[in-house]
Amino acid sequence: MSHISLTKPSQVGALPNSSCSNRKPPKPRKPKKGCEIAQSSFRPHILARDRLHHWTAPISDTFHSKLVKDFALDDIIQLFNVLLVSSHRMPASDNLLALFVAFWAGKTAATMVENWLSGLHFWHNMHSAPWYGHTLLHMSTAGVKKLVPESSKCPQRPPVTLEHMHALYPHLDLSNTFDASVFAVASIAFWSCCRLGELIVNWITRRSPANGVSWSSFPIPWSKTTLGTGAKIILSRVDDISNPVSALNHHISANTIVPPHAPLFAFETASGRWAPMTPGLLQLTGHCFRIGGATELLLRGVPPDVVAVQGCWKSRAFLEHWRKIDSILPLFITSSFADVRVTMVQLSMGSFNCH
Repeated sequence: MSHISLTKPSQVGALPNSSCSNRKPPKPRKPKKGCEIAQSSFRPHILARDRLHHWTAPISDTFHSKLVKDFALDDIIQLFNVLLVSSHRMPASDNLLALFVAFWAGKTAATMVENWLSGLHFWHNMHSAPWYGHTLLHMSTAGVKKLVPESSKCPQRPPVTLEHMHALYPHLDLSNTFDASVFAVASIAFWSCCRLGELIVNWITRRSPANGVSWSSFPIPWSKTTLGTGAKIILSRVDDISNPVSALNHHISANTIVPPHAPLFAFETASGRWAPMTPGLLQLTGHCFRIGGATELLLRGVPPDVVAVQGCWKSRAFLEHWRKIDSILPLFITSSFADVRVTMVQLSMGSFNCH
């Protein structure tokens, strides 16, 4: 493994060292074949990071000079390099935008095309140009979604099932501090429908958990769905060997030498020190636990709305992660039918008693 040598930074007021002062200024890279950008006085050949400040368009006038500096922008214009004069490229007509999108139908993923359109829309807004993408563009975008090539589709992630959790348990030595931490992370990620990246972070410390009789919880400052708003991970006691409350308590008691300010799932090492749990130590993606946990809760009859709250889903997007759908749907449809029948019987009996 190669090592990167770090030099001591210069003191305040000191001249930079020779290695920095002799560094050559960066040069613009030559575009890849097929991604060339047509030469134009509006688009000089400069670094990508400078294009936002120096690229312009006939419609922009003085609007460009009013933008804030140091605003990063990726190479967007090369995606819109159509054989038209510059004045026809901005503002782009609905027909032109629709043709641009239709050209990529069946060649790339719909999300990629949507990202390109977002960049083009932003480019128009930056130059105070009107955006004409409406009916035809929406129709073309809908067509792209139906013609996504197989090469652009990602296979469904396999879920971690309860059987996997039961297979993991006997292969771990819970008297071992590392194994205790692994089992706690796995149990919490599974039953709380978490992503591993939300658990194995340094800012959740051993001071975080709050415990009750049959539950435990701890806050996380960031999640994929809530972003900086943060969320609360709630553990509920379940009648299973992978009970997350017991797994967390055992992990904390097994790793007693780990200081309170250490990450929550840090473990004691053989040298008598401690080390944080890292994603590289767990050979599974975080979504495998999240998907499997949500599926297991649904199979146990937990209402979907409750599962969505447990996994901090903000929309019905979690329905895309359902597995064993052939077992889940009959479970809820049968129980719903039974509830309706019971209600009908109760109403009938109530009406009979009134008479």
